Amino acid sequence: MKKGYTTLTVNGTEYKFSVGNGFGEISPSETLSFTLRERLGLTGSKESCGEGACGCCTVIMNDDAVTSCMLLTVECDGKNIVTIEGLESPEFGLDPLQQAFIDEYAFQCGYCTPGIIMSAKALLMANPHPSEDEIKESLSGNYCRCISHYTVLRAINRVAAESKEV
Repeated sequence: MKKGYTTLTVNGTEYKFSVGNGFGEISPSETLSFTLRERLGLTGSKESCGEGACGCCTVIMNDDAVTSCMLLTVECDGKNIVTIEGLESPEFGLDPLQQAFIDEYAFQCGYCTPGIIMSAKALLMANPHPSEDEIKESLSGNYCRCISHYTVLRAINRVAAESKEV
């Protein structure tokens, strides 16, 4: 028999949702993006294209960058998800990558910035010292019209360089 609920860990907190088409239940067709934004109030990731092409809705799932608009919530059962809100530490403040984006002016309107940061964070988790080409490849699924990607690359390189010093 198929279980009637799905469980996600989001930013360290476990959530259990009933699956179905009744009031308060998660529809089997509900996207992770909708669940994060509308049910959990985590509005940092944005949904723009709804087709996984722009990267605005990128979150980290089990250490990999994924577009949350392309995943059904029920497909994420048992997964660990980190959103842009989950990067900030209550003890230490902003994640070094978030701070580098501020320091390097690596955003303008900010709509796509959370997705770019989450893609870069997943890369840095897997490879703390990426090459310029590896950084560019990891950001290839993120689209932005407002900023110069030179400032984004500078911010990511800054964090990669600081991790080499540790």
